[in-house]
Amino acid sequence: MKQQMLNAMQATGFFAPFRLANRGKALIVTYHRFTHSDTDVKTASRAFAEQLDYLTRYYRVVPLSLIAERLRAGRLPSGLAAITIDDGYSDAYEIAFPLLSERRLPATIFVVTDFVDRKKWLWTDKLRYLVEHAGARTIEGTLDGRDFCVEFEPTDSVFRAADRVNSLLKVVGNDEKEAAIVRMAAAFGLDLPTAPPPEYASVTWEQIREMSRSGIEIGSHTASHPILPNVGLEQVRRELAQSREQITAETARPVELFCYPNGNYNDAVRREVERAGYTCAVTVECGLNDRHAEPLALKRVHAEYDLPHFIQNTCGFAEVKAALLHGRDAGAGLHTDRQYELG
Repeated sequence: MKQQMLNAMQATGFFAPFRLANRGKALIVTYHRFTHSDTDVKTASRAFAEQLDYLTRYYRVVPLSLIAERLRAGRLPSGLAAITIDDGYSDAYEIAFPLLSERRLPATIFVVTDFVDRKKWLWTDKLRYLVEHAGARTIEGTLDGRDFCVEFEPTDSVFRAADRVNSLLKVVGNDEKEAAIVRMAAAFGLDLPTAPPPEYASVTWEQIREMSRSGIEIGSHTASHPILPNVGLEQVRRELAQSREQITAETARPVELFCYPNGNYNDAVRREVERAGYTCAVTVECGLNDRHAEPLALKRVHAEYDLPHFIQNTCGFAEVKAALLHGRDAGAGLHTDRQYELG
């Protein structure tokens, strides 16, 4: 949707009826990275502030745990919204936390405990580091015995270029994924740092404790951030238990909130999440949550980089638009599983 048209729709109140029609569904918004500058790969502090003010005006912003509690009780009050931040990068504390504190808004930050301990850095960032420092327009490698070659456009940002390779790595096992990254680094003559560089650094435990004392919920995003359906159940259990136990020890608070890495899970993983003691888990499936929503498979809406797109997606209009587009293709005899770009 053209930006000019979207701006006009927002200005004329076009999205208000959709927001009102979906008052009975809980909105959970998800963020990842923050910046003080305008960019298309991180949420700018200016945009985050605008979105928080919008949520405050039209919703009752509550802790994620409260939404899960209400769902388990079978009673979901209208107009609820929760804010979640995945991965726990340092900018969650440096940029997002002050803006939340100014407005006295709750939020949930899902942290990767090995990342916080600086034992590991997120594998998705390793590819971004390679793309940035290799200065190449092509990355070649081998996955599961098959060669691949990804070429980058001159206009691709580091994030977008690396994510094209990351999408290939997501479908292979954890060990093969890590081995492929090492091979690619060696091909470029690069040594990957053991600990994440500052631009990819995590929040610290001291910062986590400060945020926890201020009302920010700290949830688990596993110990090392593997895609859980791609690893064995024994590792799944370790990832769930170790991260939960460590966060509890560091914050002196129970940990019942979980975020599936990359949003991937299956029935076996969901059962292990429940057995590990978590009562709420979020996915990356886009949408709102009605009173029949499964607390261990909650949908979320990804934050956008400008307010009109944010309003379009959070009010439920984006779901209607996607359904109409999908129906149109189905009616034409087409089958598609692709995700439509909304706007």
